[in-house]
Amino acid sequence: MRFQGLSGQRLTFRYRSADSATGVTCETAKHLARQLGVDETQAIHMALHALAVKVLPQYEANNGPLTDTQLRQIKERVPQGRKRSVQSSLLGANPA
Repeated sequence: MRFQGLSGQRLTFRYRSADSATGVTCETAKHLARQLGVDETQAIHMALHALAVKVLPQYEANNGPLTDTQLRQIKERVPQGRKRSVQSSLLGANPA
């Protein structure tokens, strides 16, 4: 099967002879497309999009570790020198 998108780029796509973790048969692709109410090309785009969202970062890469200035600014905004803890009373009395 050959696809040509709006961008003019083409992709040769070969179905597998059996369904597996790395591919599907033509029959499975057609069944999936019918189930989704789309054509096979759109079903493939939807599958690739779902995989991209799952695998690729959905945010821009950061600039690495915080600078000394950034760390200082954070410490200025967070109270220092007092140990704070949270105790839960969900399990009954606190063992003291």
